Amino acid sequence: MKRTTIYLDPDSEVLLKLEAVRSGKPAAEVIREAIRAYVQDRPSRLPPGGGAFRSGKKKTAERAEDVLRSSRFGED
Repeated sequence: MKRTTIYLDPDSEVLLKLEAVRSGKPAAEVIREAIRAYVQDRPSRLPPGGGAFRSGKKKTAERAEDVLRSSRFGED
């Protein structure tokens, strides 16, 4: 594990100490669990599959007519 430093306001420090005592775990473990829970419970910025069809080109939507025309979309 990598050692790191965090800064807590006094109220958060008290809450951390109380949770460590209540759970019987070291404060570092309480922090690790809280970080894991926070990251796992957050919704991703994109829904599943979002961004799967990126063209790598900007402003494709503005060029939609040209893109469709060049692909011969809709021709029989």
